[in-house]
Amino acid sequence: LRVQNKKLYLATFAAVLGPLSFGFVLGYSSPVIPELRKINDPQLRLDSRQASWFGSVVTLGAAAGGILGGCLVDKVGRKLSLMLCSIPYVFGYMVIICAQNVWMLYFGRMLTGVASGITSLVVPVYISEVSHPRVRGMLGSCVQLMVVTGILGAYIAGITVQWRWLAVLCSLPPCIMVLLMSFMPETPRFLLNRSRRSEAVAALRFLRGPHADHEGECRQIEAGVQEEGLNLFEFKNPSIYRPLLIGVALMFFQQVTGINAVMFYAETIFEDANFKDSRMASVVVGSIQVCFTAVTALIIDKTGRKVLLYISGIIMALSTALFGLYFKMVLPNQNNSSNPDVWFLLNSASPAYQSVSISWLAVVSLGLFVAGFALGWGPVPWLLVSEIFPLKARGISSGACVLTNWIMAFLVTKEFHDFIVSITNY
Repeated sequence: LRVQNKKLYLATFAAVLGPLSFGFVLGYSSPVIPELRKINDPQLRLDSRQASWFGSVVTLGAAAGGILGGCLVDKVGRKLSLMLCSIPYVFGYMVIICAQNVWMLYFGRMLTGVASGITSLVVPVYISEVSHPRVRGMLGSCVQLMVVTGILGAYIAGITVQWRWLAVLCSLPPCIMVLLMSFMPETPRFLLNRSRRSEAVAALRFLRGPHADHEGECRQIEAGVQEEGLNLFEFKNPSIYRPLLIGVALMFFQQVTGINAVMFYAETIFEDANFKDSRMASVVVGSIQVCFTAVTALIIDKTGRKVLLYISGIIMALSTALFGLYFKMVLPNQNNSSNPDVWFLLNSASPAYQSVSISWLAVVSLGLFVAGFALGWGPVPWLLVSEIFPLKARGISSGACVLTNWIMAFLVTKEFHDFIVSITNY
């Protein structure tokens, strides 16, 4: 896996500070919701309904950010889009820090969601267009790796710092990102599409080193560059609508796995599961996700994308069934089964004894779930979306995929508490 210049990794690192910021946004709600539900200030105290909005409103902002990002990425370029998205990140956290009531908390979360939506669309495109083909899969997987690292960072920091200081901490990565990105080049593909050939050659010289065949790579990129401008009738072309359908389906299924409900409410889930140290359990689960996402980044170019999706789906299905079994054993009074005799032995022990003796099952099953997600359904959809679209359809098609992803994320996270009430935990 040779890359002719290490500056490619520097450019990738600068870009993935966006997904790191995105991860802090996702992880922020898990330690903060339990804290805000117990806070003394009645203006800021959250009830169950408000907690569900606090967790899910970020996804509405991200859906809007996906639409905005689809416009920005083709109009102002990949680099400037990334730099601009740091503004709603920082401003959103400032609103949360200064919050005097629940509505200010919602508004701050909405703004950080907008920035997350832009980031989730632009960063995969930027990395795929600056990367050498031999390491594109690995570097593309770093997007998801940094997201889960940000989630874990929010979980760990949430153990030691109060929610306002956690917001201060979360605002640092986007500030560093905008500083580093100012020294990074725009993608050669975007520059060539704007007929800025000399700048594209300079960008390739930065990314590949002085001894690479810059002119040859320019010609190769130009051969694949198509004119901008996509009209509605072109969506009848299989080369346009098939990748779009694949991308939308991948984003739909990624969210209906329930991953964002798990990551947003990890601490609350463990509290409901009668787990003694819910915060530490969340950190363990987040650590597992980081480790397996790193493994995926190393193997994805060797195993292929489709195989990882199969393995990932099977592991998630088995692990969530196991977690449902745990809830059934610990909370037997919620049983609404039509065949209660099946569960007679499970229900015979006292709930207190069960929750102590098999509490490990909660961490193991949820750990398996996030490990399975990290192996396939986490990184692969984002990577494929950055790879499969023709250039002229990349902006609008990526925007449609990100919009689908965040709309489904909103439905899953917002209705999570309602589902628990209506069909029980297990």
